[in-house]
Amino acid sequence: MGRFARSSAGAQRAKDTSPHGGFAAIGCFGAALLVLSPAAASAQALADGAPVGGSADAGPAIDQADDIVVTATRRTEKEQDVPFSTSVIEPRQLVASFAAGGDIRALANSVPGLNIESSAGRTFPRFYIRGYGNTDFSIFASQPVSLVYDDVVAENAALKAFPIFDVADVEVLRGPQGTLFGRNAPAGVVQIQSVKPVLGETSGSFSLAEGRYNSASFTGALNVPLSDVMAARASVQVQHRDDWVSDPINASRLEGFDDVAGRLQLLYQPNARFSALFNVHGRHQTGSARLFRANIITPGTNRIVPGFDPAAYYGDSRNTAHFDSIGASARLMLELPGVSLVSITGYETILSYYGLSDTDGGYGAAFEPTMGPTVTRPDGSVIGIPFPVSSAGAIDDHHQITQELRAASDYAGPLNWLAGLYYFHDTTTAGSLIYEQTGTTLTSSNHSRQDNDAYAAFGSLVFKPSARFDLRAGLRFTHDAKTFTIVDAFNQSFAQTRARAKGDNLSGDLSATYAVTPDFKIYGRLATGFRAPSFGAPTNTVGIQIAKAETNRSAEIGFKSFLADRRIKLNADIYYYRVRNQQLTAVGGADNSTRLLNARRSVGYGGEVEMDAKVSDRLQLSASAGYNRTRIEDRDLAVAVCASCTVTDPRNAQGNALIYGNPLPQAAKWTLDAGVAYTVPVAAGRELFFNADLAYRSSVNFFLYESKEFTGRPLADLGLRGGFRWGDGKYEVAAFCRNCLDQIRVIGAIDFNNLTGMINDPVIYGIQLSGKF
Repeated sequence: MGRFARSSAGAQRAKDTSPHGGFAAIGCFGAALLVLSPAAASAQALADGAPVGGSADAGPAIDQADDIVVTATRRTEKEQDVPFSTSVIEPRQLVASFAAGGDIRALANSVPGLNIESSAGRTFPRFYIRGYGNTDFSIFASQPVSLVYDDVVAENAALKAFPIFDVADVEVLRGPQGTLFGRNAPAGVVQIQSVKPVLGETSGSFSLAEGRYNSASFTGALNVPLSDVMAARASVQVQHRDDWVSDPINASRLEGFDDVAGRLQLLYQPNARFSALFNVHGRHQTGSARLFRANIITPGTNRIVPGFDPAAYYGDSRNTAHFDSIGASARLMLELPGVSLVSITGYETILSYYGLSDTDGGYGAAFEPTMGPTVTRPDGSVIGIPFPVSSAGAIDDHHQITQELRAASDYAGPLNWLAGLYYFHDTTTAGSLIYEQTGTTLTSSNHSRQDNDAYAAFGSLVFKPSARFDLRAGLRFTHDAKTFTIVDAFNQSFAQTRARAKGDNLSGDLSATYAVTPDFKIYGRLATGFRAPSFGAPTNTVGIQIAKAETNRSAEIGFKSFLADRRIKLNADIYYYRVRNQQLTAVGGADNSTRLLNARRSVGYGGEVEMDAKVSDRLQLSASAGYNRTRIEDRDLAVAVCASCTVTDPRNAQGNALIYGNPLPQAAKWTLDAGVAYTVPVAAGRELFFNADLAYRSSVNFFLYESKEFTGRPLADLGLRGGFRWGDGKYEVAAFCRNCLDQIRVIGAIDFNNLTGMINDPVIYGIQLSGKF
């Protein structure tokens, strides 16, 4: 890992528009595949001599690596049989993060190639898979990564923030998922499945945690049988953190939150052929909006200024945020001879959202001498801002309706099929509000409505002529139409108040898998994806912005294997993708505008390797690595730049940065993860345990242009958890920490003011009591 870190740090500033360096790295992955392939095929024979970690008769039997069941192809099958790159995040991997008050962004610490960030804190997360995502912070923004929660797509970015609790697993599906999921997902899918009710069983679980800054967390679940054919499961998560950041200007404290979410499920299963699962869920969250901190980056570098105190903030505006949502779904399934029928109906609504923050991130503009005393940092630097402004986003009304119907065969013969229809409707009315510096007097605003309807028909075939070989193909036709209307505006005028956009697309995939041995399979996949035209936030100078539809073509080869008598699971892949007309967002410049645009082409290539090993009945290890190289390929595309940073891109005649060859924003070249779990039995049914995980990502570019200040430094996140378990694993008490190295980094920025950035959470440590019954 240290070798990877040094390599990334040494190369992070070099701007290489040539692909040779990237192909060299991807070539290493390809060579690794070739080297590991024969090794995997013969590993069983090599392992027969003695178990890992001792002689054949030493100690108890060693468990095998998990053969996890997933629904990545809308069928229930083993992860190792899925012909594309997948990762499964089990609940035990997330315990420390959520005990420390973590939200859905914690998933990025668990698998390679996945990044999740937000400029709105615990709301509006933005997902990236293999560097392919969208930095647009508009409430109407679309994303190429789709989040599917309990079989229902969460389209609006705010819905993607629904907390993760009482879940069975999280599946990360890399590459285009243009056949089987939602409106289409050109970058990939993150799929979350809750624990479902169980007939005839009374059971449950609980977890209580308390940590630094009074970071309190409670999670509870209860499964209750209602009759022989009905069962219910109720689950809840409550998270709280005290305000731990002091704002002396406003004599206030910030960065606390209260986040409550609940889910009630009802299962009706009168026989083995029919089942109906109903789900109602909701969330209520209050606290601080995201803190934008002006002047925290040392000019000419990407390092935080000396003497910076994360617990101190100097702003001149009010700060507040709240969010409420509720949703429901019904999943009906009927098993007929040789065919299963599924209907999934979903409804989601955001009841209210309002987030107000000090957009300028500072205090004391040079032309505002009446604003009070000058604020000076410990290093003697004066906190100044070019202009004062506060802004807020609000959702006035939101409704999402989805309906999916599909049928799948289950024949004994070599050929099986799946076919379905999909409908999506979303209506969002939202406002953008600008205030004077204290956040009390509204100076301008606009409220807009976006209506989106999409229809799709899809199908796939699976052909298995032998036990070793299978061939799969799928197609999906999508029609997507949007209307954008400016409902009202205060102190703003727009020449255009209504716009329409639509797109039709036929996407598909073709894959093949060959089992060299029962425990070693190689696969290849070609796939395409589609994202419909998008609207950007309207501005006085630009009006309603429209980005053309984007398409993605991807190729991937890899293998999935079990080694050493199935004690080690080792998967690896290499990939290449090319996006045409990628929708990108440029922020800032002299007019402080947000510009939605298309790049003619962008490409990405790299590979991932994942390993899980059950070394002994006491020791489990995991490790993964991802290399990802992205590049914007549009020689004429130029964007406005910041006024106070050191831009390294060439400029055009207008002074804008030419971004040809730049990486995509938030796309790290290297992502690394490692974990260890160790137990020590102390008595019958009792043991000590220790878990550690380390996630690393190399540097990232915050914006489309490159500058010294707005390049995020490499970030390592260490998590530790250890304690005592008793009752044959039913109960445990543990101490934990998250970001144990207390590594504070700038992880996002605003580029139209004085080197304004956002930081990650500091170290959180505490204790936790949990149990199940």
